[in-house]
Amino acid sequence: MKRLLLTIALAGCAGLAFANSCPNEMKAIDAKLAADAKLSEADAAKVKQLRADGEAAHKAGKHDESMKALSEAKKLLGI
Repeated sequence: MKRLLLTIALAGCAGLAFANSCPNEMKAIDAKLAADAKLSEADAAKVKQLRADGEAAHKAGKHDESMKALSEAKKLLGI
């Protein structure tokens, strides 16, 4: 029984860790964009859309979706 409770508690902590990393990912994207990343207009628009989608998903509590969008944006930026 103790192991089950410990497993549930650790799983809850993992979810909180993802929730807290979304803003850090957004800050990294914003910093790279502000540093004049060498992107085509189409890629820059895609990065901005992915970043906005990530923020919206984060605010909705959908942290897995948020991290997916933010990770894709970071790949386009080369970070």
